[in-house]
Amino acid sequence: MKAKIIIGKNFGDEGKGLATDTYALEAVRGGLSAVCVRHNGGAQAGHTVDLADARFVFSQLSSASFRGIDSYWADSFMPDLFKLASEAEGFREVGGRVPSIYASPMCRCTYIGDVLINMILEASRGDERHGSCGMGINEAAVRSETCPLRLGDVVGGSAEALYNRLAELSCEYTPKRIAELGIELSRAGELGEMLLCESVLRNAAEEMSRNAEYLRLRETDFLAGFDEVIFEGAQGLLLDEFNLEYAPHLTTSRTGLYEPARILRAIAGEGGFPETEVVYVTRSYVTRHGAGPLPYEGMLDPLVYGITDRTNVQNEWQGSLRFAPHGSVDEFTAAVVRDSAKCDIPPKRTLFVTHLNETNGCILTKGGAVAVEQFCGSDGIRELFDGFRLSYSPFAEETG
Repeated sequence: MKAKIIIGKNFGDEGKGLATDTYALEAVRGGLSAVCVRHNGGAQAGHTVDLADARFVFSQLSSASFRGIDSYWADSFMPDLFKLASEAEGFREVGGRVPSIYASPMCRCTYIGDVLINMILEASRGDERHGSCGMGINEAAVRSETCPLRLGDVVGGSAEALYNRLAELSCEYTPKRIAELGIELSRAGELGEMLLCESVLRNAAEEMSRNAEYLRLRETDFLAGFDEVIFEGAQGLLLDEFNLEYAPHLTTSRTGLYEPARILRAIAGEGGFPETEVVYVTRSYVTRHGAGPLPYEGMLDPLVYGITDRTNVQNEWQGSLRFAPHGSVDEFTAAVVRDSAKCDIPPKRTLFVTHLNETNGCILTKGGAVAVEQFCGSDGIRELFDGFRLSYSPFAEETG
């Protein structure tokens, strides 16, 4: 078994969908059996894959889906079953099939109560928002510490049994959490009314129960049966929950090597780690979609380069996509160095640079535009990375 681990180097939106699709295409062309693992975050992801005649933005399905490769949700993934049918059937229309979704029974589920509390809390912060997507990921993680809702408790059960469990959470957990956060539901408007509405809860239970039929539960050792396991990370290294430099504007998940390394240890046993390539993905510039610091923001005008983004559109929770150049070489590599030092995987490290077509083949830095070949050959970059993949288009077939 071989492993490919796709990691965003910055604040997310680096091109992880393209990178995953590229490695999936190569696995298929090589005749390898492969599976793609979603291991952090949940439905808030938006990974875009473009084909010559199709385009899709993946949230819970893997970005390897166009290549006929199925998805696996690791126990550290937090699915939102309510949203699953929309994505699955949307992909069926574009891709002609719904890939099989295998999942650990230990996945912590997000449900409508988590989402509504998240939205109410974030809205109450006004100009001090943390940058949440309003998808309930942090609330699901906090709730799971005392009142978990595991995927194994949902799949195979009835809608009525699930409704009773959600009603129990609504009665016993929700009032305590609301009090802990200091939220006044009387000021929360429609969101507050929905949080207390029995029919909203029942509708959620029925939809979650129906959508659980897309899933097949499997333990982690299921992954050992494939020639290649592709780990598709979400968000980016700078948003890792333990990267306190940017707190509190972080995600509630481990965005780097931590989860893939843990999973590989679990399935490798005494044989040690499989041959592993860790792929750090970055645009030729830096973006951030949501609140929080963005070093060197204002030094890059996207209109000068004609930069557009069809996926990261302006929305109520994250605002507009923001842009900046990269910093120095030391700043560029710092998060990768930290991530590599925390794990004992002996990997090959690859730098995957996307969106080079938008910047005339250059890496945009605070000191100016640098030809990508020159940048990758500089001290600090050449010493850290074993290989480079360069993308001048949105298509995996054209990635060099």
